[in-house]
Amino acid sequence: MSEFLLLDGVLLPAVDPQLLRATSFGHFTSLQVRDGRVDGLDLHFERLDRSTRDVFDRPLPEPRVRAELRAALDHARSGDLSIRVNVFATDELHLLIRIGPPVAPATQPVRLRTYQHERAVPHLKHTGTFDLTYHARKAQADGYDDALFHTAAGHISEASIWNICFARGSELIFPTAPTLPGIRQQLLQRGLPTYTSEPVPLTALTTYDAAYLTNSIDPALPVASINEVSYQSHPESADAIAKAYATQPAQAI
Repeated sequence: MSEFLLLDGVLLPAVDPQLLRATSFGHFTSLQVRDGRVDGLDLHFERLDRSTRDVFDRPLPEPRVRAELRAALDHARSGDLSIRVNVFATDELHLLIRIGPPVAPATQPVRLRTYQHERAVPHLKHTGTFDLTYHARKAQADGYDDALFHTAAGHISEASIWNICFARGSELIFPTAPTLPGIRQQLLQRGLPTYTSEPVPLTALTTYDAAYLTNSIDPALPVASINEVSYQSHPESADAIAKAYATQPAQAI
């Protein structure tokens, strides 16, 4: 008997069960495309190749990824998209590309609740994201916007789908606890004339002037509060971030 799938009792003949099994072990990157261009596209290519070598012991050349991204744009007939590139393997290496409408950055500062949690193999953007969604939903159920993680030693690391940075004046500080090196974070660091990496203890949250979340959608989303610690609008650090990004133009697919 061959394998098959039912969804709510309805047969799904077009979905290969082997595909679903394979995609549960892999990695991905997410891109916001505007007018056929992507912020930090070279960093996405580097992430995909580095992660593929780590997980599957083989390279993922940039020309292959670029060709499949161009095919995605051709199918969508638009240069404004959200794209997720999933990499998995059966006997061969596969790229599964999901295309959707572009997502606008958030406009309201967010309130974060902290949880002690450390992702497995945090340097990889892997498909094991249950824990991230679980903690984000817990935070929302408790009246917050999202979850922020810290280590057993009490050092801030990252949020559910964001990196976080802190500000003292115009200086930006990035936590040294193990995290996923986000593309937007790398792009921001590349544009800054100088920045600091240091442990960020929970006990030191009041010593910072501001905090920002970064990911492919939100380049610098202000943090309104972390637990009971509140932050106000901080033009000095916001201006430093804007100037850093201005030095890093989007790259054409």
